[in-house]
Amino acid sequence: MQQESNNKSRSLLKSGMVVSFFTMLSRVFGLTRDIVIANFIGASAGADAFFVAFKIPNFLRRLFAEGAFAQAFVPVLSEYRETGDPKKLRELVNHVAGVLGLVLLVITIIAVIAAPLLTWLFAPGFYTDPAKMALTTDMLRITFPYLILISLTGFAGSILNSFGHFAAPAFTPILLNLSLIGCALFVAPLLDQPVMALAWGVLLAGFLQLLFQFPFLASIGMIPKPRFKPKDEGVKKVAKLMVPALFGVSVSQINLLLDTILASFLITGSVSWLYYSDRLVELPLGVIGIAIATVILPSLSRIHSRKQGDHFSSTLDWALRLIVLIGIPAATALVVLANPLITTLFQYGEMTGHDVENISGSLRAYSLGLLAFMLIKVLAPGYFSRQDTKTPVKIGIKAMVANMVFNLALIVPFAHVGLALATSLSAWLNAYWLYSGLRKQNVYTPAAGWFSILARIALATIAMATTLWFGSQEMGDWQIWSWFGRSWRLAMLCGAGLGIYIVVLLATGIRPNQFTQRIH
Repeated sequence: MQQESNNKSRSLLKSGMVVSFFTMLSRVFGLTRDIVIANFIGASAGADAFFVAFKIPNFLRRLFAEGAFAQAFVPVLSEYRETGDPKKLRELVNHVAGVLGLVLLVITIIAVIAAPLLTWLFAPGFYTDPAKMALTTDMLRITFPYLILISLTGFAGSILNSFGHFAAPAFTPILLNLSLIGCALFVAPLLDQPVMALAWGVLLAGFLQLLFQFPFLASIGMIPKPRFKPKDEGVKKVAKLMVPALFGVSVSQINLLLDTILASFLITGSVSWLYYSDRLVELPLGVIGIAIATVILPSLSRIHSRKQGDHFSSTLDWALRLIVLIGIPAATALVVLANPLITTLFQYGEMTGHDVENISGSLRAYSLGLLAFMLIKVLAPGYFSRQDTKTPVKIGIKAMVANMVFNLALIVPFAHVGLALATSLSAWLNAYWLYSGLRKQNVYTPAAGWFSILARIALATIAMATTLWFGSQEMGDWQIWSWFGRSWRLAMLCGAGLGIYIVVLLATGIRPNQFTQRIH
């Protein structure tokens, strides 16, 4: 097994770029999907209903597939791989598959039966609008089975990632976007309630994404044969780590869900405005934050198993440097270009100028927390890779309490924008507490040169923001341009901003080799 590990040693940056490429491709298709949906249903009552019906299983998916389960399962799987016993490794996979599958099946059956109650719990403000409430419930019954399909997809992806196969899991989300685009364009015209096509698109995507994993699992001989053995030692270990991890790693998603619940009490369109702005923040978060977290979790788990503390700290340091290098300018660009970006992407068909202004406001508020969202994705594996779930859950609970306090303080004066701002503020507290905990435990020690790197990134970001601001102002009213006119102007602005950022970084001495790291 040691020789296999050495043969598979590769650059973390290269692995991160593989995940980033496919994640970027997925996000591009995701933006296309959102453009189609915005043109199709805008920010109407039907849009609010669909986004809630999709957010409920999607939220649970992020807990089971991308969040708590992955953070609990990957370290245990890495530990079993290090023992060098293929039989025990396959037994772990089979037993976890059986228990996870049955638990998800039971949850799904209960949720479909109790769909009206779930709708009321997650969007209580819809209760005063019976038509919106009924539509949301009908769509939820179709979308909720997506949870079991995508969670098993995430399970398969965790196995592939642990074996160094990052491309297939990173490509898989594209299938969701293609499914929703296809159903919106071709199925919707055939239905009495066209918006229902989106719900069927979600369910179809779940089947496609799960089936897509099987050839890749077969190539490494790891297709699960589910066995229900909840008392298996490995299963119990995963479960023990997973329960507190439900809170620790998914606080930002819980906060976004709380935003939706409170937004359901606001004027029609509020849920949709938050959705569209959150989707744009998800682009850099997924391409960078989630991509880096995906590749470092298996690496950190192996390093911890080998008791290589210095390598553990240097791997975290590399990830944090890369996050800061890309996160700071990305967040700044979203703040400066919020209105032109929303106008270019979404203001067509049913989307109005009023919607654009409201989406831009919440986008700026979410963007203020983008760097914190990214930092959380990287800092949390610093705990979970060491099978420490108690610390993140304590921090997560504190962050959720802070988020609710911020929500109540900001929703009245700023409506949906206040909800987005509250999420960003609580994310910064979460990131700070995670960072402080790693420092206090002597798990992470920043490498030399951080102050110099931050100063240079700040200077380059200021130059980029100045370029973007004056450039967007010179181009006048974006609403008068066609899609093509908006697109090439936005592309020119982004290209100019990126160019200025890179030039200033190079001029101040930043070099690419400062952001490379080997997998250990």
